[in-house]
Amino acid sequence: MTDLQVFRDETRQWLEQNCPPSMRSPINSDGSQCWGGRNAVFSSDEQKLWMERMAAKGWTAPTWPIEYGGGGLDKAQAKVLREEMGNLNARSPLDSFGVWMIGPALLKFGSEALKQQHLPPIVRGEIRWCQGYSEPNAGSDLAGLQTKAADMGDHFIVNGQKVWTSYGDKADWMFCLVRTDPEAKKQSGISLVLFDMTTPGVTPKPIKLISGSSPFCETFLDDVRVETNQVVGEINQGWTIAKYLLTHEREMIGGFGLTDAGSQSLAEYAVDALGITQGRLANTLLRSDVIRWEIDAAAFAMTAERVTDEVKSGQGVGATSAMLKYYGTELNKRRYEIMMKLHGNDAMEWASGASNEGWLPRTWLRTKGNSIEGGTSEIQLNIIAKNILGLG
Repeated sequence: MTDLQVFRDETRQWLEQNCPPSMRSPINSDGSQCWGGRNAVFSSDEQKLWMERMAAKGWTAPTWPIEYGGGGLDKAQAKVLREEMGNLNARSPLDSFGVWMIGPALLKFGSEALKQQHLPPIVRGEIRWCQGYSEPNAGSDLAGLQTKAADMGDHFIVNGQKVWTSYGDKADWMFCLVRTDPEAKKQSGISLVLFDMTTPGVTPKPIKLISGSSPFCETFLDDVRVETNQVVGEINQGWTIAKYLLTHEREMIGGFGLTDAGSQSLAEYAVDALGITQGRLANTLLRSDVIRWEIDAAAFAMTAERVTDEVKSGQGVGATSAMLKYYGTELNKRRYEIMMKLHGNDAMEWASGASNEGWLPRTWLRTKGNSIEGGTSEIQLNIIAKNILGLG
């Protein structure tokens, strides 16, 4: 057998022995996701156990270097791990902005001290992160941000306001863009800093959405002290890091359009939702919607796989992340539209134990924001037109 086949067999065996039974089912409520953090609330002992077991192997961040707590897997091994988790219907052990966004930025731009301080706790699910990018007057025009960081020698004093801070009221640390040179033009004079959310002067306030939940916050920063050793990369060179981090955020959001490990395909969901034991969906239009979505999702998955291979060969992601983000969010919105159709009038059940407190309609409403967060669809289309199609 090849080394990769040996790895596959060993991985399959380990997952069979260590993935708890309740972690082999689709995510169907907010509590089904594991975000970790200092104040983590686990839906069950098995959810906590699953995270801890995967973290001990470094498989919450499988491709990160072993010296920072990661799994040290190459791209081919990481793909095998994803496939075997999918075959087992295993849920993600940890959903983390630390793993998805700030971790990759630290690996590329962070000092050794910052890597040693922050990466191992991210892998272990001990610290939950949030992102301080958008501001009331700097959303799509991110470079227009006005949050200021005054240089006090060994620290900065930060004042300003961030908005759409995902889970800012539950996070332990923030990675935040600030203006360290107020005289410089837009993209110049911006730095990326890290600080604990318990630092005096940090005040997150939840924003209620049409889904009835409050995953976003306004975050007010009043005379917040940030140590200079918590600057990622060089001072005033944060825009380069910000753009790199945004490619990872867009890939993450675009991934919503894929069928993740631990979730069903739309066709499988339709069969279960309607209790079909034999035959097929009677509604031909609905059946066509499901089939069309499955075909488009398969094409998108192959495109994402091709991009992964290009990254592996050293070509980078760049503007392609805008394409993945745009199409992935559209796929995710379509998926939940179809899921709502499958349930008919029952899909509007808003609060009951039978509907997991209205998980489906609330999630359907939440997907409407996918085409705004991480850069609006209009911005992504501009990037695609300019940098991929060469227009304008």
